[in-house]
Formats: sequence, structure tokens, C-alpha cells
Amino acid sequence: MTLLNDTSYEARTKKLRAGVRLNSRVSIAIEWTEAGRTLREEGYTVDISPKGCLAVLPQGFAVGQKLRLVNLLNNTVCEAVLVWCAHEEKRGWELGLELQEPSSEFWGLDF
Repeated sequence: MTLLNDTSYEARTKKLRAGVRLNSRVSIAIEWTEAGRTLREEGYTVDISPKGCLAVLPQGFAVGQKLRLVNLLNNTVCEAVLVWCAHEEKRGWELGLELQEPSSEFWGLDF
């Protein structure tokens, strides 16, 4: 029987994540269409990467839902898919978002 030596959360998730992540609080908005209307909630990121982010918003969504992510610092928009959603906490819902074909300027950073 093989024992795992490194079972920390960070070690396990590092293998699942693609690329570099930066701790960065960026003001964002999430937009989606419901019953023919465009709805919007604003929040912020906890960390960002070239392919997505971990964000905190006042509303939860279903994993797999397609959303529009708006970077409120530079008003850049990118389609995104919700890939992870934690339960609601005091500060809101933690959401893992995967960007769909992001421009290199979406976050305004070179990774």
C-alpha cells in the first residue's frame, strides 16, 4: 500500500490548476441572460490566472453555467464558464470561472 506524503489542499489543487495564479483583487461583474433579460452582479476576484479566476459574488450559480465576465478596471469582457462553486459564506459565494478565449489584455497583466 502506497501512502501519500503530501496531502495538503494546496498540493492537491496545484496539480489540478493549469498555469500561474496571482493573488489579486480585481473588481468584476458577472452578466447572464434569464427570461430574455440581461442580469448583472458585481464582486471581486481573490486570484486570477490567464485562464480564469476565483471570484466572490453575492449570488451563486450552477456549475456549467455560461456567463460574461467583465473586468471593471478596463471594461474588458470575456465569456466564461462556472467550473466550481462553494457554499455561501459571509462575504458571498466563491466561484471558479474558466475564461473562454480570453484576450491577452483581459487582466491587464503579463503572466
